[in-house]
Amino acid sequence: MKLRKVTAASAVVLALALSATACGSNDKKDGGASGGGKKIAIGIKFDQPGLGQKTPQGYSGFDVDVAKYVAKKLGYNEDQIEWKESKSADRETMLQRGDVEFIAATYSITPEREKKVDFAGPYLLAHQDVLLRADETSIKSPSDLNNKKLCSVTGSTSAQNVHDRLAPKANLQQYPTYSACLSGLQNKAIDALTTDDSILAGYASQAQFKGKFKLGGFKMTNENYGIGVKKGSDLKAKINKALEEMVADGSWTKAVEANLGPANYKNEPAPKIGDVKS
Repeated sequence: MKLRKVTAASAVVLALALSATACGSNDKKDGGASGGGKKIAIGIKFDQPGLGQKTPQGYSGFDVDVAKYVAKKLGYNEDQIEWKESKSADRETMLQRGDVEFIAATYSITPEREKKVDFAGPYLLAHQDVLLRADETSIKSPSDLNNKKLCSVTGSTSAQNVHDRLAPKANLQQYPTYSACLSGLQNKAIDALTTDDSILAGYASQAQFKGKFKLGGFKMTNENYGIGVKKGSDLKAKINKALEEMVADGSWTKAVEANLGPANYKNEPAPKIGDVKS
């Protein structure tokens, strides 16, 4: 009788231990090939409308749609994704520490960054451009920005690049956020806002700004957006394959049109994997 009690108690303990182990594995982050009950941490921007934005309803934007598609191909459903904010200055560190498995956050591929992390893609070719009021007629080329008030966010080099290379007499204005620049553009405190055309299109696509702004279409630089992974990660090849499938099945085009189309964004064709434009 005593033996039966001990055996029964042992069985209960064993069952609880197995249950706890199984529950623990569900929360464990996985490096890639299959989802199962695991989670995957993905870095995105939280504050870029049309690209990566955190809202009360969830997460939205082109980068978010790309990340969801890639995660699905890696074996993860949307509810298995743990979204993490990846500010520009933190991206390399987050990948190196393993805070995230990959980052899709308007992450331009550059030789300097490639020393620290690997990139899948590119998955979008953007360009530095300007955003103008819809009724603006005097700015038709970068040189027309001379003697105009040109806005960019504090810490960005975009406006300085235009000033140094294309419009030396531009009157540079630094605002704390892109939203502040948009307000200044709307009330005519500034004449133009500059950064990547995809970012400009995302802001201009917001409902409250619909029809109020237009892109200049100047294509002043090439910005090859890639998906960052830890140096040496085998995820690079898997993500590249997923990106090719996203283009092939039409999901890429649908994502661009849904997120950036309202601003009449004239996107470049989907880039070939590994084709980084200088």
